[in-house]
Amino acid sequence: MPVTIDYYLSLNSPWTYLGSAPFAEIAERNGAIVNIKPCKFGPIFEQTGGLPLPKRSPQRRAYRMMELKRWREVRSAPINLEPKHFPCDDAAAVRLVIAAKLQGKNAHRLSLELGRALWEREETLADATTIALAAERAGLDAAELRASGPSDAELDALYEKFTQEALSAGVFGAPSYVLPSGEIFWGQDRLDQLEHALKKLAP
Repeated sequence: MPVTIDYYLSLNSPWTYLGSAPFAEIAERNGAIVNIKPCKFGPIFEQTGGLPLPKRSPQRRAYRMMELKRWREVRSAPINLEPKHFPCDDAAAVRLVIAAKLQGKNAHRLSLELGRALWEREETLADATTIALAAERAGLDAAELRASGPSDAELDALYEKFTQEALSAGVFGAPSYVLPSGEIFWGQDRLDQLEHALKKLAP
């Protein structure tokens, strides 16, 4: 049986975006299933001792920027370190990711393209056209997904449900990858360790 990885993410996280493509490759290479679960990290930070970026110390903010520069080079990703629309209202984009997940579409690929819109293309996820074009790049039709999917209220309820599931699983930061055993790998810089664990689980 393939291993299912619960993938807790935030579209507003540069670390989620930097790890998205390599995580997809790791999952495919190891025959794993990605169970994508967008969640709200504001409430998660509040309950786990984390701080939103503006409230972090100058030293921590400076180190974050240094790490982004390093990982931009390592990942060969043309990510903007300070995109003009960060942070942005990503509620509509998250709803589309969840709708795609529910309909068996490649929601992970969609989340990657939405991340690219914010972190590379200097676009805001609050814009319907931006979301539709990201979906198109992922091979999906945004209007069709929403027309045949649940209502905003139902999708928002699932968004909240995934947030509570993240807290129950012990998640405290984005991205986090959780194996069926409950083992958590926090951060895109732990992807090598995740793959090592997946190889040990292979039959």
